[in-house]
Amino acid sequence: MPKLKLDDLKKIKEQVLKDTSLRTGGATAKVTVHMGTCGIASGARQVMDALMDEVSQSDRQDIAVTTSGCIGLCSEEPIVTVELLNEEAIRYHFVDPNKMRQIFKRHILEGEVQDEFVMAKGSEHSN
Repeated sequence: MPKLKLDDLKKIKEQVLKDTSLRTGGATAKVTVHMGTCGIASGARQVMDALMDEVSQSDRQDIAVTTSGCIGLCSEEPIVTVELLNEEAIRYHFVDPNKMRQIFKRHILEGEVQDEFVMAKGSEHSN
């Protein structure tokens, strides 16, 4: 078995903390709108507004909404990551308010990944 490096241990720690916070926080879904400068310039604020409207209308208390900065894929913005409990993370790209509404209704509420908008499935950040 290869020796673990400090970076490997940090990744494991981050994953455990993230998984635990999704479970213990009472959330069954976590939606991250990436809002670095590039995301905002590409329309991430409008995507966030659409997401917040959908969450409000759904009256669901188990959906955590958060933001993060740039993930280094500026040409793919706006980017949204959806994490459902015990499922792989899904990263969507080129999201606009209408796509966000569809992702919310079909993926977050019904569990149907919207493949036509997917940039990546799973990652070190999946639960």
